Amino acid sequence: MFVGGGEKPEPKKLKGGLLGADYSLENSRYRIAKVFDGENWNPGMQAPLTQPGVNIKTGDYILAVNGRDLHSSDNIYAFFEETAGKQVVLKVGANADGKDSREVTVVPVESEEGLRHLDWIESNRRHVDQVTGGRVAYVHVPNTAGGGYTSFNRYFFSQVGKDAAIIDERFNEGGQLADYIIDYLRRPLMSKVVTREGHDWSSPSEAIYGPKVMLINEMSGSGGDALPWYFRKAGIGQLIGKKTWGGLVGIGGYPELIDGGHVTAPRAAIYGLNGEWEVENRGIPPDVEVDLDPAAFRQGRDAQLDRAIEVVMQQLKDHPPQQHPRPPYPNYHEHDDLGAK
Repeated sequence: MFVGGGEKPEPKKLKGGLLGADYSLENSRYRIAKVFDGENWNPGMQAPLTQPGVNIKTGDYILAVNGRDLHSSDNIYAFFEETAGKQVVLKVGANADGKDSREVTVVPVESEEGLRHLDWIESNRRHVDQVTGGRVAYVHVPNTAGGGYTSFNRYFFSQVGKDAAIIDERFNEGGQLADYIIDYLRRPLMSKVVTREGHDWSSPSEAIYGPKVMLINEMSGSGGDALPWYFRKAGIGQLIGKKTWGGLVGIGGYPELIDGGHVTAPRAAIYGLNGEWEVENRGIPPDVEVDLDPAAFRQGRDAQLDRAIEVVMQQLKDHPPQQHPRPPYPNYHEHDDLGAK
């Protein structure tokens, strides 16, 4: 049940600007510890420090903001109040004393959430690719609505040549019942195709035929409960992580209240094929339970992801991809029984 909106005063909001970076305090200055790349061609994913002409990199010091000297004793975010979407002049340099410094113009963003989320996804994808020698795909599904389908389509179909896949639906915010995703994950190989040039290819071509595992956690719910539920029902592979939170209830279709507010109530209950409420208030338990240590996770060590890699690589070892030999080309010009060609 959700209640919100209505006649209430809107507080004045100061849109603080953010640079898409992590900082360290060194030599009484703020130093760039990490620059988030983003995707400057993608609306909502622009990274201020990677725009053309900015050329700020890890290790540079931010010495001043709009002419105001910045020191480690200052709150850097106070220097960027009301700057989101506006041009800001930074004085930056490789030296804390300002030697060989330069001025650059940047446009801070209101939120870094998208930049940091993308960085987490791409870091996981690169880690999986490196550790498995390029054999395993990593596909993150942040929800089962528009953004989740966009992410699945982008990462799954660009990696269809790999031998196996890890589907990461941790922190899934829900949405719809994602049977579309399940349909693509369980597509069987039907035939091979040979052309006059190039490698043989498989049909259906938009598929990964090898073993698959799915990462789940207690922050996945609603459509994020249904996705691993369907994954298990379809017999696609193992679930790894922690039990989902068990909130598989549909809402929607409620009119707005006269004061502009809204109230929703549970509207669509979902049950299994054996006459049981299998998910609501229960959640989907993993086949392999792995805790996520917060301190290690903050430092970039993901025990759940590493276990998923271990499981899927063992499955590839136990059940290597089946080879399908190409038959000899038929000879349609052999003599028939009457001697004719």
